[in-house]
Amino acid sequence: MRSSSRFGVASFFAILVQLWETSDETFLQCLNTHSLISHPISPALFTSTHPSYPSVLQSYIQNFRFNESTTPKPGLILTALHESHVQAAIVCAKTFGLQMKIRSGGHDYEGISYWSETPFFILDMFNLRSINVSVEDETAWVQAGATLGELYYRIAEKSSTHGFPAGVCPTVGVGGHFSGGGYGNMMRKFGLSVDNIVDAQMVDVHGRILNRETMGEDLFWAISGGGGSSYGVVLAYKIKLVPVPAAVTVFQVERTLEQNATHLVYRWQQVADKLHEDIFIRLVVDVVNNRWSGQKTIRASFVCLFLGDSERLISLMNQSFPELGLKREDCTEMSWVESILYWTDFPAGTPTAALLSRTPQVLTHLKRKSDYLKEPIPNNGLEFIWKKMLELEWPVLRFNPYGGRMAEISPSAKPFPHRAGNICKIQYATNWDEDGVEAANHYVNLTRMLYGYMTPFVSSFPREAFLNYRDLDLGINHNGPNSYVEGAVYGVKYFKGNYKRLVQIKTKVDPDNFFRNEQSIPVLPSFRK
Repeated sequence: MRSSSRFGVASFFAILVQLWETSDETFLQCLNTHSLISHPISPALFTSTHPSYPSVLQSYIQNFRFNESTTPKPGLILTALHESHVQAAIVCAKTFGLQMKIRSGGHDYEGISYWSETPFFILDMFNLRSINVSVEDETAWVQAGATLGELYYRIAEKSSTHGFPAGVCPTVGVGGHFSGGGYGNMMRKFGLSVDNIVDAQMVDVHGRILNRETMGEDLFWAISGGGGSSYGVVLAYKIKLVPVPAAVTVFQVERTLEQNATHLVYRWQQVADKLHEDIFIRLVVDVVNNRWSGQKTIRASFVCLFLGDSERLISLMNQSFPELGLKREDCTEMSWVESILYWTDFPAGTPTAALLSRTPQVLTHLKRKSDYLKEPIPNNGLEFIWKKMLELEWPVLRFNPYGGRMAEISPSAKPFPHRAGNICKIQYATNWDEDGVEAANHYVNLTRMLYGYMTPFVSSFPREAFLNYRDLDLGINHNGPNSYVEGAVYGVKYFKGNYKRLVQIKTKVDPDNFFRNEQSIPVLPSFRK
């Protein structure tokens, strides 16, 4: 938790108010001046004294670790109602030297879309959430403030045989998810979200609205997996819909150590990235109480989405992963959109309209980290990890298999470089309910300890990471004289060989580094002013 800040909450407000009140043209006046008469900006402005300010701020804080009294707060929240409001925000923030944080769904794991250690305001995108689906063209335009659940629901409204490869958490915002790569349980069949984006609309540092043609292929490439908030404000993406069968199959099979879980996990590592591309089996490993002995044990859960019927799935599993012992009664057939509800742990029979809710099922304090697995962890290595997990108790490991389409796409096709050669991506996940810095430090440290124990088994030089699993432990950019060096520390882990190109594009389109955050792409040193 960022518990110690150079600026207190009161200091943030005082500095921002001074900026607004001591200038001939205050920041708020600037925003009003640069908005259109047909689309006034004043209804979208929430200063710290506005009665709705607390609720607007907290409505999209999805990690309570950054909802403490000590968390730095914005001096203003601009809930853009029109693209002209985004243009005004950029122009005026540049004029007054303010840092602008861009929030779409608020699911950034480190909360960097809504806190900062320097005076800042939030450009909140949640009102810009239109979705226009064209089944005829098999495309859709999706604004950045829409959620994945809204997107899936709107697709299903038009077609039962189309979908889109993205995450299974329905309240995640499209803007951050897509611009960071975006993955889900159809990636072995269709790749990442960004592998299926064909156009975009964004506002650049000059306040111009650009599309793929007018921004050029370099910038389009950068905002398709390199983190859009380093380059501008993405207003919308045009996506290519993918075909899905009318019925898909899901299952969740659980085994504990006493039920041969270690052998099954070892076998999963050998086959998960080589299974038929219609099969996606996530492996979740956590600590539970043995239902018979009451003693703590390790549970391995195998959670599957299969793009087809159960009969075909069982046949394929018997050929490729018979050790799991999959049975017909383990499987459930449903529509693709219903499978999103299943994967998000909604109760059976929940109406698909639940995807339109913007309230997460679980709101808590959390820490996430990521890794990539290149070679299977041997049995003795697994036993070592199980021992450490039983000691730590809280952190959970989630293994998401690669292979299939993911292994066919060039690592330079998009900024996301983690393609062939990866068995899976690993997520470290720790949730807790207690408020306060002391509790946060405790649980974050547990997560870091498990990450440390995994060091011998995962990628190295660099130890790779996934941008959408934001992790400030990898490095923080203070956006000062050393920003290029600081950026390389985490940039190479997220982007490997693509980092250099991202920096070059950033230097060209935003040489003064206006669009910045704690892990943004920096400019080349010679271009800094």
